[in-house]
Amino acid sequence: MNQAVYNTKGIITEIQRFSVHDGPGIRTIVFLKGCPLRCKWCCNPETQVMDSQPILEAGQPKMVGKVVSVAEVMDEVKKDSIYYRRSGGGITLSGGEVLAQPSFAKAILEACNTAGINTAIETSGFASFEVIEPLIPFVNLFLYDVKHVSDEKHRIFTGQSNSLILSNLMKLSERNVPLIVRIPVIPTFNHTAEEIESITRYVASVKGVKEIHLLPYHRLGESKYQGLERNYEFHSIEPMSQEDMNKLLEITKRTGLPCQIGG
Repeated sequence: MNQAVYNTKGIITEIQRFSVHDGPGIRTIVFLKGCPLRCKWCCNPETQVMDSQPILEAGQPKMVGKVVSVAEVMDEVKKDSIYYRRSGGGITLSGGEVLAQPSFAKAILEACNTAGINTAIETSGFASFEVIEPLIPFVNLFLYDVKHVSDEKHRIFTGQSNSLILSNLMKLSERNVPLIVRIPVIPTFNHTAEEIESITRYVASVKGVKEIHLLPYHRLGESKYQGLERNYEFHSIEPMSQEDMNKLLEITKRTGLPCQIGG
């Protein structure tokens, strides 16, 4: 492989090993920095700004955001190759938004492809399709967020329209890309039976979508807002009960697609 691929650099917040979420098997999650959305419930606010920034963690100041090369990422990823082979796992690029650093993301994916490591990306799909298309040959699975079918509500809660996101989902499906759609279930945003039904019905109409995952809202990232000296707008919003999530799962099952709570 061209050495330039391994020399490509980008900015990450962390590399998380031995994850059993965000794709099949045991996975290593690489969190890229930078995101064009500003979801009010975001649990990784430290990934939104592209630059390195200060944060208080457990009362101690630290800098979040480190510039690394693909070679450095691969050194960490390859440590768990044996677990990928045994479990059907691999690497997942997350964020932030992976598509905010497309050259860096593509170089990591290409290096993993050469090394025979399964790849997945978690994305909102908010980028031009010209940005997404070069990544496709190197991605084994797209974990694609669909937050709402209402453009107005999407704008209010994320700061951006959903038209590009839904358009890119259709374009990916036309290229027979393996797709799992993930719906973050957020109280006050999209948690009603009617909203989940409309979202899942739309998703099921997109050919190529293999599964639907409902991701329950949680408040685990609230302390990060305090550390960044930012207001957490959802501080008074309580997570949904398991019973209520199960009711939404039953609605999702009507699509006929495999579905589950969590991802």
